[in-house]
Amino acid sequence: MRILIWLLIGYIGYRIVRGCLNAGEKPSALKTEAEGETFQDPVCGVYVSPEDATVGKLEGEKLYFCSVHCLEKYQERLNNK
Repeated sequence: MRILIWLLIGYIGYRIVRGCLNAGEKPSALKTEAEGETFQDPVCGVYVSPEDATVGKLEGEKLYFCSVHCLEKYQERLNNK
C-alpha cells in the first residue's frame, strides 16, 4: 500500500513539474497561426495575413490592407500629394 501512495505522489509531482515547464509555451495550434507571415496595413496599422488582406500595388511593390476602405484612403492620400 505504501508503494502505491509513493507512486501516486511521484506521479503528481511529475505532472506539476511538467506543467510548470510547459506553462510558457503556446499550444501548437496557436504557434502555427502566430508564426505565419503578417503585414501591417499602412493606413490603420492593423496586422493582416496575406490570405485575408486586400492587396494593392505601388511601383511594383505589393501593399496589404485590412479592407478596401483602407486601400481607397491610401490611394486618396497619394493622389492629394
